[in-house]
Amino acid sequence: MEILFLGTCACDYSPKLNDEFFNTFDLDARRSSCLLMEGKYLIDCGAHALDSLRIAGINFSAISDIFISHLHSDHYNSNHIQEIANSKKDKLRVWVKEGVVLPSMKNVEVVSMTCGEKYTVDDGFVVMGLQANHDSKAFPQHFLFDVDGKSFLYACDGAWVCVDTYYRLKDAKLDLFVVDATCGDYLGDYRVGEHNCIPMLRVLMPSLKNFGVITDDTQIYLSHIAPSLHKPHKEIEQSVQSNGWKVAYDGLKVVLT
Repeated sequence: MEILFLGTCACDYSPKLNDEFFNTFDLDARRSSCLLMEGKYLIDCGAHALDSLRIAGINFSAISDIFISHLHSDHYNSNHIQEIANSKKDKLRVWVKEGVVLPSMKNVEVVSMTCGEKYTVDDGFVVMGLQANHDSKAFPQHFLFDVDGKSFLYACDGAWVCVDTYYRLKDAKLDLFVVDATCGDYLGDYRVGEHNCIPMLRVLMPSLKNFGVITDDTQIYLSHIAPSLHKPHKEIEQSVQSNGWKVAYDGLKVVLT
């Protein structure tokens, strides 16, 4: 399974994206959270998704499916979805949480997902939507993917792990875990009602390990990072190195074999 991080930011974007970094990725001038699997499955399509695909050299027509984690503008933009759909001969499938009503779009098939149910996307590719602790009006969900026997949990945005999600993940032994780390390495931020800070993750991860959700071999990447709440990328890496975690950045490619 190949993962390409196209955007790793929360919603506090750098103005440098409009000029200095318009045509390139940068460690600290992050774009809206967006991730590409296997060259054709897109997680979220928000403010900068099309720019990120352009910079990465990905043809829009290669995208077969888009999985929407929730309806906030840094993760969902219907005009951008329509532009991807316009580039294709086959219909673009857009996966959303049950209850979401999207505007009418041409050449788009909307798939409504019930949390906790498994859906076959393609041969060897199964997805399950899971409850997320985020703004309920935005219909949030995390995604548990099983791709050719490799398990991958995408959990941005959301704080901690909802109880239903926690028990569904028991003994999952994830190969890859991309987790929300919106807030920095400090305590006391009001956003922790629906986002993680790094000290929260230091408490959470041992419990997930004891519950069989992660193992010593699980690759853990922090993402959905708010630059205004964090130190520069290199310093974040240093602060979590002893935890065995990695910090995602725009343009990072991860391959699970």
